[in-house]
Amino acid sequence: MLVKGNISLSEARGGVLLIQLGDIGDVVLTIPAIRTLRRHFPEDELVVCVRENARELAEDCPWTDRIISVDKRQRKTGDELAYQARFLASLRKPRFSLAIDLRTGSRGAVAAFLSGARYRIGRFADDGRLWRNRLFTHLVKPENETFQYAAEHHLNVIAPLGVYTDDCTPTLTVPEPRKRRALAILREAGIPDHRPIVAIHPFSLWQYKEWQSSQWVSLMNHITTRWGFSVIVTGSPVERARARELTQRPGGTICNLAGKTSIGDLPALLRLCAFFIGVDTAALHIAGAVGVPTVGIFGPSSPITWAPRGDRHCVVTKRMPCQPCRQKGCRGTERSRCLDDLKAEEVIPFVESFLESMQRRIGTPPAVDGI
Repeated sequence: MLVKGNISLSEARGGVLLIQLGDIGDVVLTIPAIRTLRRHFPEDELVVCVRENARELAEDCPWTDRIISVDKRQRKTGDELAYQARFLASLRKPRFSLAIDLRTGSRGAVAAFLSGARYRIGRFADDGRLWRNRLFTHLVKPENETFQYAAEHHLNVIAPLGVYTDDCTPTLTVPEPRKRRALAILREAGIPDHRPIVAIHPFSLWQYKEWQSSQWVSLMNHITTRWGFSVIVTGSPVERARARELTQRPGGTICNLAGKTSIGDLPALLRLCAFFIGVDTAALHIAGAVGVPTVGIFGPSSPITWAPRGDRHCVVTKRMPCQPCRQKGCRGTERSRCLDDLKAEEVIPFVESFLESMQRRIGTPPAVDGI
């Protein structure tokens, strides 16, 4: 619902700046909004502003013309002033007619204001920061988002432009150079070409979303022994040591690839897998966006909001009456009993049923050389 301003699509012609300063998963879930804006503004430059850690994903998006990134690393005073000057110049150099901030934070609002765009659309923030709301010429206050997919939340912000779509599925394009790098990573790790691969992503930025390590080990052991699949564990460089603890098993069928890919190469790696199992994190959204079947293990966060959509994806939860509480752990402790109490024995039947349904639908999961 538009609560400030009145705009029609014809008035907004010119360069478009879309600001998404959320986490990597948020950027993936913004792709339907980017695709929709491209379709409705085919002749206008479409620039997307993201955090530096998501830049590669945004650069590979075929519907963007240019990427501006926000780098929050600490710098010396002189370097920081120089960086801010360059950032401001990148915002002001194009002549934006329209700037859209998809979140309610202050940084995106300031970026929209500094862009000089005639029309600045943002989410209404009712948390007391009224100064932020004043930076926008138009404010949107969507209703009933609790039971919507997160990708729809971003589409809600651009709906007042008359920009609509029925397709809220994120899709990531994998360029050929990244495909070649992903194949090289698998071959360097000694992953057999003839055996289907299961990607496991046990890690999250938020501890309250993570499942117990011992349960991951039990699940991976079952997959390798029961199905004979290769298993790769993915994660960031800082998670490599934790991944090593999960993959120290004789036989070489579970491989630690945490930190072996950039965020831009991760979609290509996951695209080579038969399916993906992980917690509610960016890798789950990436796997779904490259068309890989997924099993999402959810605790306090809502699968309705965050799980990939479609019959190629399933969700496993403890099914406690308090789920989803949408809280950062039980009573703010950063620990979630719904995940701590979830056992591999409860997850395995879901995985078995999922694999069997995938086999009935598409046959035997493909090996690397079959993709």
